Amino acid sequence: MLACSWSVTSLAPYLSNRRYGTGFCCKAIDLQSHANGDQDNEIKKKKKKKVVIVGSGWAGLGAAHHLCNQGFDVTVLEGSPEDVGIRGYWYPHRNIFSLVDELGIKPFTNWIKSAQYSGEGLEVEFPIFQDLPQLPTPLGTLYYSQFTRLPLFDRLTSLPLLAAVVDFDNTDTAWKKYDSITARELFKQFGCSERLYRDVFGPLLQVGLFAPAEQCSAAATLGVLVYILSHQKDFDMVWCRGTVKEKIFEPWIDFMRTKGCEILEGRRVTDFSFNEETSCISEVICGRESYNADAVILAVGIARLQELIKNSAVLRTREEFLKVLNLASIDVVTVKLHLDRKVKIPNASNVCSGFDDSFGWTLFDLNVIHDEHKDDPVTVIQADFYHSNEFLPLKDEDIVAKVMSYLSKCIKDFESASVVDKEIGRLPQSLTHFFPGSYKYMMRGATSFSNVFMAGDWIINRHGSWSQEKSYVTGLEAANRVVDYLEEGSFAKIIPVEEDEPHIEALRILNRRFNEFRDQVPLSNFLLQ
Repeated sequence: MLACSWSVTSLAPYLSNRRYGTGFCCKAIDLQSHANGDQDNEIKKKKKKKVVIVGSGWAGLGAAHHLCNQGFDVTVLEGSPEDVGIRGYWYPHRNIFSLVDELGIKPFTNWIKSAQYSGEGLEVEFPIFQDLPQLPTPLGTLYYSQFTRLPLFDRLTSLPLLAAVVDFDNTDTAWKKYDSITARELFKQFGCSERLYRDVFGPLLQVGLFAPAEQCSAAATLGVLVYILSHQKDFDMVWCRGTVKEKIFEPWIDFMRTKGCEILEGRRVTDFSFNEETSCISEVICGRESYNADAVILAVGIARLQELIKNSAVLRTREEFLKVLNLASIDVVTVKLHLDRKVKIPNASNVCSGFDDSFGWTLFDLNVIHDEHKDDPVTVIQADFYHSNEFLPLKDEDIVAKVMSYLSKCIKDFESASVVDKEIGRLPQSLTHFFPGSYKYMMRGATSFSNVFMAGDWIINRHGSWSQEKSYVTGLEAANRVVDYLEEGSFAKIIPVEEDEPHIEALRILNRRFNEFRDQVPLSNFLLQ
């Protein structure tokens, strides 16, 4: 718990409860009262159930937030929250939007238009879809997006993909059915044109799933498409008006600390203690320190969990943890550049591709998005490169040269600009790789340890959300499992994903009935699906 300093200020509520005036300045206090107060607090603390959370991203902080509100003694280890991955927050991120309202903070921009570039220049501009007349999905997204070079016929070849979207209902069966094939195979099976795949779907996947489409699971692809295209407005996004750490995580952590939550930086977990009598994890070990735990939540990424499994004599005794060693992560490089002049960037948020098929990247105009750069006399941009294996070993100046070359091909005005300051971030193995066949190795929210629960964007759940929202939701789900296991507190209320539009729901019902009928046909399972 947070250390208490017995000062006049901290004693004010204590004294007022005992009919001392609020104008109290300095008065001798019976030492025995101090001793009794300390003893009472220690007794109350001991009565609280202890929950240890490993990880301090959206998942870990989400779990900690609810549990400390329920009166648990919560300790968060490996506390140094960063937000890596998709920078924007889609319209369906309703649980995150509800959280920031609860915290009373205003971290987000208004809805912002975005665009997509290739090596040939501007490919498509996306409007703010909620401001336009609502059309049945996916017609609104297809009709209102401004394609500058892609012919109408190529765009229409996306319509047959609706059959796969209808068939994919986020069930375990649907994930297993589509997870064995690549996104590229999916688009090919449903008649997507080569140009639509190359110039639109492929690049969007490279920044949505962080890898080339031929390295992405078709199931994960459909999961993303269903989430952001189920309603016309779902594709709209807002951005954080500064770093997520500064605008959201820091005030969030400050709030939780007022509730008694202990968030510790520099405490790296090395192992766990297993109690043979209870068949539970009893302690979380950080080198020479240990933390007692009635329940544990692991809310870390795949690479960090793999490191823990390899080093932990406890975790590697369980099959579901060993399977995690088959999973993979993706490298990210972030580049923030200060230029020597103003460059006109038509849209503040951009997806870029076509310069190298092995990675995708995003471009953000921080003069528009971040408060601190709104009045800067020069342009400040950020480019994030996903699946950036080839970037990691390069020197900073070589990375900057490549980035400026790419920028110039997207927007000509960058050719006359020079870099005056740079910030390069190398984040190896920081994002989940949803590769074909990965689903069978991923973990669920509960484990074979009765008091250990999981959270994160790669954890299997049925909410249907994606990205930061999924991480946060799985954190709330893990908190609910702790509440259920310890039989204390109330469950967190999780806002469900908005229901399908009537025509999609009707098609899903028909598709489900057809699948049920087909399964009853003799030898229906004989052929490879």
